Amino acid sequence: MTTSFLDRENTVAPVEFNRFLVPPAALAVHLCIGQAYAFSTFNLPLTKLIGITHQDPADWVATDVGWTFSIAIAILGLSAAVFGRWVERVGPRKSMFTAALCFGGGFIVAAVGLHFHQLWLLYLGYGVLGGCGLGIGYISPVSTLIKWFPDRPGMATGMAIMGFGGGALIAAPLSLALMDHFKSATSNGVVETFVTMGVIYFMYMMIGVVSIRVPARDWKPDGWTPPANPGHMVTQANVVVNQAWRTPQFWLLWGVLCMNVSAGIGVLGQASPMIQEVFSGRVSAAGAAGFVGLLSLFNMGGRFFWASISDYLGRRNTYLVFFLLGIALYCTVPATGHLGSTALFVAAFAIIISMYGGGFATIPAYLRDMFGTLNVGAIHGRILTAWAVAGVLGPQLFTYLRKFQIDHGVPKAQAYSITMYIMCGLLLIGLLCNLAMRPVSTRFHVEDRA
Repeated sequence: MTTSFLDRENTVAPVEFNRFLVPPAALAVHLCIGQAYAFSTFNLPLTKLIGITHQDPADWVATDVGWTFSIAIAILGLSAAVFGRWVERVGPRKSMFTAALCFGGGFIVAAVGLHFHQLWLLYLGYGVLGGCGLGIGYISPVSTLIKWFPDRPGMATGMAIMGFGGGALIAAPLSLALMDHFKSATSNGVVETFVTMGVIYFMYMMIGVVSIRVPARDWKPDGWTPPANPGHMVTQANVVVNQAWRTPQFWLLWGVLCMNVSAGIGVLGQASPMIQEVFSGRVSAAGAAGFVGLLSLFNMGGRFFWASISDYLGRRNTYLVFFLLGIALYCTVPATGHLGSTALFVAAFAIIISMYGGGFATIPAYLRDMFGTLNVGAIHGRILTAWAVAGVLGPQLFTYLRKFQIDHGVPKAQAYSITMYIMCGLLLIGLLCNLAMRPVSTRFHVEDRA
């Protein structure tokens, strides 16, 4: 592969190109980097690298291993912000290739760390290098999809971003199967699994690299013309990235995303132990695993469903649904536990997680509505710093609140009730941010600053 093959000018699509071939290219990347949501499958094996079948005193403890995921999510947001303008400039092919190198290479570096039992190399490999692959890979196709689908930007980004939510459905069984295949008397199979997955993910992401295309300048779908009056909350102007982050709208949307993600990601990280403790003796480990799998399905499906619905409801109204319905559901969760209704408990969280995923898929179109298409990929990269904050805030808040209550004598089955009300508070903050959204002042528009 020559360098010129990766250049933006060599990815311009011919006239007869079918734009519906672009979402599968984006999916090839997002389904891979979505493995991050299944990292918990390695949590227990990583604490038995030396003991193999049991935890040796020299092995790492669960809290040390747990920071790997938080570092990866934090670096995802930071790298998306730092490299957002570069992704816009070089185009999706070169940035997706870079993401493949970082994500696949992160597994390899982490595997070296596991082999020599060096925790800092695990953090550096999967957390930092892999996190860069997550961030760059996540934003790489977004701007391109919005330009290919100006008539349905929510649906387009939803098609790709649902892959990130569904990546765990592939990664979790793949991880378990590989560890089982490679385990021996001297290895629990984690090192070999990391190497194998690094290679597999790099090769699969390259399918997206080869097949991605960008539309020609001034291209538009056949028979489609931009609406003369797109609506109060949709602009036809453009705001450059260095001006966008100076607007109150950017920071309001930052708060909207951060609060929605914080409330959802904490649940995802504790879903299995939560349902087993709330319904102690009634839900087995296998049942809890099924619950986690169901949440992954709703996380994935919600990204496409809600993002597509937002093309009709409008982005602001869609987030109003997220926050109002989310608050109502979080408030009812403690009651479902007291009533012993597993079905209502599962249904409530399935809907909550669908809106968590929907928030990710809808935010790029919301940014497009506010700031135009010129720098939407770079702006999206910067706003993902909200995910970096939420990736630490949500899980740690959820974990430490639970621990605090249990340490003070609260039964495990009831230790999540106060946490649910705290989640309502986070969603209320997001609701207020969303209600405060107004169109960006014309003084920030590129046309007005010429």
